[in-house]
Amino acid sequence: MRYICEQGGTIYNAQKRMKWPGLAAVVVSVIHVFKGKYENRKLLDGREVNLISAFLFHAGGNENPKVLLANAGKSFIGSYVLGMGFTFDDSNPDVTSIAEMHQLIEQNHKNAERIFPYIGGEEVNSSPTHTHHRYVINFGEMSEAEARQYPDLIKIVEEKVKPARLAQNREIRARYWWRFGETTPALGKAIAPLERVLVTARVSQRSSFTFLSGDMVFSEQLVVFANESYSFLCIMQSYIHEIWARFFSSTFGDGLRYAPSDCFETFPFPEHWETNPILETISKEYYEYRAALMVRNNQGLTDTYNRFHDPDERHPDILQLRSLHAQMDRAVLDAYGWRDISTDCTFLLDYEDEEDDENTSKRQKKKPWRYRWPEEIHDEVLARLLELNQQRAEAEILSGKAANKSKRKENTNKGRKSRRATDESASIPGL
Repeated sequence: MRYICEQGGTIYNAQKRMKWPGLAAVVVSVIHVFKGKYENRKLLDGREVNLISAFLFHAGGNENPKVLLANAGKSFIGSYVLGMGFTFDDSNPDVTSIAEMHQLIEQNHKNAERIFPYIGGEEVNSSPTHTHHRYVINFGEMSEAEARQYPDLIKIVEEKVKPARLAQNREIRARYWWRFGETTPALGKAIAPLERVLVTARVSQRSSFTFLSGDMVFSEQLVVFANESYSFLCIMQSYIHEIWARFFSSTFGDGLRYAPSDCFETFPFPEHWETNPILETISKEYYEYRAALMVRNNQGLTDTYNRFHDPDERHPDILQLRSLHAQMDRAVLDAYGWRDISTDCTFLLDYEDEEDDENTSKRQKKKPWRYRWPEEIHDEVLARLLELNQQRAEAEILSGKAANKSKRKENTNKGRKSRRATDESASIPGL
């Protein structure tokens, strides 16, 4: 659609979501295009508009959002360990137990220097306190000689990791068998001054962010943000960021697959958000209330937000969480100066389920409800964010800040391609 719009075509009528009239259980978009200048009125979902963009919005332009330098170096994929032999885990009989880990530390306290808590998306989303249950040996970017200064630990890695690494097609992983498959020195450097970091699971049905201590190893199933402020959490947890992330991310089954390059690096934050006391205050209240609620109910983020989005859930605790979320959204919208946009939500289906066939057994499957903004508000906010992204990108170019950004992006993409190859073979924990 972008090519058509930029090559003299005009979308003059579009219906964004229409249930297919045939037997297939799908929803389609119906688009009418005119080649050349179109003088008559344009209709988007039956409403007259001045423009219909390639995204099927009434504003915001046809261009993909640009990567913003202001967001550079703040979001990271966790470490791809590539070898469960690095870990201490009582739930996996094929690796070293945590009791053995404690024995190694008692025998030689130096071993504790290279053993770290290890956490992934499943623990973050399922544990009410985001508690890890694994530890991992981490030699960072040490040379083999440096790693051998920890003989107890290098012995474990040599026995449980090295054989598989030597069989790897990628020579560099075989050569540096005592290191993680993908090291993350930039992540370590970025979060070193921080007491805590914000994280989200890369794959999850519900968009949720939480703080974790920075002194642990984060798995590749987490996205880590080098920021510890409540103001930052307020924006990231808001519907404003969620609709951006859902629109530009890929999916994994029914879940959102959060990609920092698409969801975060392009996202235009409101001006002066770092010093906005309202964002800080309401986000702190929301976060502390949610944390206490999860502990009280012994439910993690996934279960809590399943209740949050359930149209049959009327418990006062969940009603209060929805109310606080609306206050958070209001504060973020006001920070953008968009006081004309309502925060009223309703329960809407993400998609229509196919009807159960009479010859198949009935399955008790919950419908994909979400408590969210109506489509008109959703599209209005996305259109404004797209426009703001273009303005910010142009301002960076004019100020000279975008110099060499293309080269940096090219180098980053090369690294991402190599990570993507490994990610496709990595198992995704159920969240």
